[in-house]
Amino acid sequence: MKIASWNVNSVRARLPNVLGWLEKARPDILLLQEIKCQTGDFPSFEFQAQGYHSAVVGQKSYNGVAFLSRQEPTSILESLPGDNQDTQARYVEAMVGGVRVASLYLPNGNPVGTEKYDYKLAWMKRLKTHIKKRLEEEIPFVLGGDFNVIPQAEDVYDPQSWLGDALFALTTRQHFREILALGMTEAFRALHPHVKEAYTFWDYQAGAWQRNLGLRIDHFLLSPEATDCLISCEIDREPRGLEKASDHTPILIELDLTKINPRPS
Repeated sequence: MKIASWNVNSVRARLPNVLGWLEKARPDILLLQEIKCQTGDFPSFEFQAQGYHSAVVGQKSYNGVAFLSRQEPTSILESLPGDNQDTQARYVEAMVGGVRVASLYLPNGNPVGTEKYDYKLAWMKRLKTHIKKRLEEEIPFVLGGDFNVIPQAEDVYDPQSWLGDALFALTTRQHFREILALGMTEAFRALHPHVKEAYTFWDYQAGAWQRNLGLRIDHFLLSPEATDCLISCEIDREPRGLEKASDHTPILIELDLTKINPRPS
């Protein structure tokens, strides 16, 4: 099973790029973030024409996540549990092929010291609680998306200049490590522990793409059962260089589902 994640920064504005990449890469599942449209305005028909079912949680002009899969998804969850007052569209989860997969768009949180940062940390705590429950099920579980977290210094072009940013603040990284400590594996670093300048985001400003001033903030986190199936995790830089590109680029994992151990009856 091949699973891809991509913050497209407006699915309708980038639709030709997304469809072109999808036709070439042919993942079994594509997780999208920051689709920036209401659920009813999502271009489901265009994706259906390429053989994909859609589960969409949209929001006008902001946020929004989507789950596209060749096999029809089941057990769809359209929000992160833990706060019924949270109306931001940041989480969708479903079952496909015996694997539970989620597309998430974790809050940016800037600036630190404001309500936005408090919301980010509260969201991460809710995510941690949800992951705990999923791990108890012992079903392969994959979390993919824009985490808005720079895990370590190797994941940003100039670590010192980002210390006060919500993406790299010490408290942010501590919360991220607490999630990993539950038993989740960060797929890219598990397979590429020493690779540098492996970025997934380049700002539109100051020639960041041309100068390779990037960040690695898009991740896949895998439960132990999913980690046992992990074959590869790669970043596809090519879409970032296209005309009218998103400021993010896709990240992909491949799982060997024959390695899933059946649960005892």
